[in-house]
Amino acid sequence: MALASVIGIGSTCYGALEKSFIELSKEAAGKALEDAGVRPDDIDALYLGNFAGDQFIDQNHLASYVASAVGLNGVPATRVEGACASGSLAIRQAIFAIKSGMCKRVLVIGAEKMTTLKTAEVTRILAQASNQKLEVNTGLTFPGVFGLMTNRHMYQYGTTREQLAAVAVKNHEHGLLNPLAHMRKKITIEDVCSSTNMVAEPLNRYDCSLISDGASAMVICAPEIASDYRNEVVDIIGSGQASGPFEIFLNEDLTSLSSAKLAASRAYETAGVGPEEIDFAEVHDCFTMAEIVATEDLGFFEPGQGGAAALEGLTKIGGKIPINTSGGLKSKGHPIGSTGIGQGYEAVLQLRGQAGNRQVEGAKIGLTHNLGGSGGTCAVHIYKRRF
Repeated sequence: MALASVIGIGSTCYGALEKSFIELSKEAAGKALEDAGVRPDDIDALYLGNFAGDQFIDQNHLASYVASAVGLNGVPATRVEGACASGSLAIRQAIFAIKSGMCKRVLVIGAEKMTTLKTAEVTRILAQASNQKLEVNTGLTFPGVFGLMTNRHMYQYGTTREQLAAVAVKNHEHGLLNPLAHMRKKITIEDVCSSTNMVAEPLNRYDCSLISDGASAMVICAPEIASDYRNEVVDIIGSGQASGPFEIFLNEDLTSLSSAKLAASRAYETAGVGPEEIDFAEVHDCFTMAEIVATEDLGFFEPGQGGAAALEGLTKIGGKIPINTSGGLKSKGHPIGSTGIGQGYEAVLQLRGQAGNRQVEGAKIGLTHNLGGSGGTCAVHIYKRRF
């Protein structure tokens, strides 16, 4: 049974872009409204996923700012923040608004303009999604967090440098097929393994996602009216959100994130499906190890087997369970507030059969997995084609 339906999608390119935050938001929203065949007057609410606009662009009150620019004056507009999961949480709010009966058509936008600042300052801002006193003040950054997870996964399961590299290589291969991707560049396992540009051992620059600008948008509506707008309806049939230990050192197991496992179980239960029924997934690969852990937490592979699966090609397009057909955060890019909605954009494209030369053949059900912080938040959504 559908929770809500997606009738329109739109996205900008992701990358180091000349366009402003508001220009990016307007572009994505305009494309989504046009794709849905609805006007701004038809929208009952706006939810904006954004992490740190007050610091990246020195602007607050962002939902109102975007609503005014998009032509939604009079429409309730709300900003949603959950670190890197902000976009997916905005989708959750849209689902709640529709399920309550108070809204029929909701516009969801995720946007972030990050390249206005230098890397060191971006790193400082991103670190605000972790514990300032107990983690940041001791020198721990998010690359450091996932470096710790990587070392533990290697120790506990024998995961290899080549298996991590396989994730990066695969996502770059997929990103080459995505005209909206930030980093459309082919790399090899040798490139990754031989890199001396260390970020947080054993992670080097090829293991890390990008600092990106971009925006994505979706028009979500009540399931009973979706077919009034288009024939290729994609339903959201499952949704789960969970919190987890805010500090990485409080996790019982550094090779798994409890919030992801719980959010996934809730999404599977709501949808009435299991991991074996998922045809493809967009997961939060902020670092190569994050993808490996995600594929295990989501139940696609047994604990410790995600790395081997990537090296064997099971997560490529055409493999057992294609992961990050868009290129993922690693290649497509990671404009924080936009990421969860960008994942949904790719899921809908795939389920409509509109993904071009990266199309997953026969795709009927897709999943998105979006982390906030080091697992303090996770949201999982399951999408299914109706036609």
